[in-house]
Amino acid sequence: MATLVLDNGAYTAKIGYSQEKVSVIPNCQFRSKTSRLKTFTANQLDEIKDPSGLFYILPFQKGYLVNWDVQRKVWDHLFGKEMFKVDFADTSIVITEPYFNFTSIQESMNEILFEEYQFQSALRINAGSLSAHHYFHTNPSEVCCMVVDTGFSFTHIAPYCRSRKMKEGIRRINVGGKLLTNHLKEIISYRQLHVMDETHVINQVKEDVCYVSQQFYSDMEIAQAKTEENTVMRDYVLPDFSAIKKGFCKPREEMVFSGKYKTGEQILRLANERFAVPEMLFHPSDIGIQEMGIPEAIVDSVQSLPEEMQPHFYRNVVLTGGNTLFPGFRERLEAELRALVPAHLPVSVVLPAKLPNNLDFNAVFVSRSPACYAWEGGKLLAHNPDYDEMVVMREDYEENGHCICEEKFDI
Repeated sequence: MATLVLDNGAYTAKIGYSQEKVSVIPNCQFRSKTSRLKTFTANQLDEIKDPSGLFYILPFQKGYLVNWDVQRKVWDHLFGKEMFKVDFADTSIVITEPYFNFTSIQESMNEILFEEYQFQSALRINAGSLSAHHYFHTNPSEVCCMVVDTGFSFTHIAPYCRSRKMKEGIRRINVGGKLLTNHLKEIISYRQLHVMDETHVINQVKEDVCYVSQQFYSDMEIAQAKTEENTVMRDYVLPDFSAIKKGFCKPREEMVFSGKYKTGEQILRLANERFAVPEMLFHPSDIGIQEMGIPEAIVDSVQSLPEEMQPHFYRNVVLTGGNTLFPGFRERLEAELRALVPAHLPVSVVLPAKLPNNLDFNAVFVSRSPACYAWEGGKLLAHNPDYDEMVVMREDYEENGHCICEEKFDI
């Protein structure tokens, strides 16, 4: 029997059979300005000739799966003959969902997996639990770990002890990649160019030029310099989707500091935006979100747990999710945690090996990347001898309904 692992994120779905490699696919539908009537699903994004003013239709809102019609279309595409050719009667599925997911959403998911698709068996689990499983598998001597999962909709901080999550220590910060991209759109629209409709392009800008500052105030001063001392400033060439298919950063030696470019490309000049945007992960209060930043939330979570376990958590902080790919993220988090944690306790923050930046969506990701860490955990779990004890079989569901899923899946 085949096992399909699906880490169903709000921005991308990480999917693949447990014997194979992972594919990272946009988990949404798109409409483009040019072909208004046609809807593109998931990785059909590449077929859109002119992705300017790309309109996203997302199955998730605020981190919860609310738009089932869109999710069904994406899943039909993923499970169908163009992609994974799933033979439902002979396939078990591992699928992720957020912590403390609403019961109504859990029940809808049971119905869709068992009644519509008719999978042979299913396991619904938190992505963080898969990441923890992966971490304990690669570090068998460790007892505890703190999973920091900072994704599209929000950031979760979840402590695990011997692969069991400690619910009283789970924290959520409502800052994720979506908020960062939207904030960058607003700043750019206010300062230089109206880009409120260009989510796709500005998301690319964010991934290409943003970084986490180690010294926020000194970087702020550098970013104000008008001349070449300004080492922060970058000129980003926007795509026009005819000659330039994808935006890119102008090399430092080609930048013109005074006056205009002769070349006629459309340029975005970015200075403090580069680090002020990811700074929101550390200080959400900067833009009026009254919540803790990631370092404080980790300390708050650890302090709610038994004292004798606390040193173990600080020693095993694991970073997962797309926002951890900002350059400098791990170093900054480790430095801030170090400042908050008592001096006699060691602090260690682990970022699973990073990928080359120039991968497109359909490239098969290097398996150890932070975004695919949970998926890899699911792959390991599928080969675990206890796996069959954890799933719910379709016969069991047909006999007992939702209550059997409630008993087995601890969400």
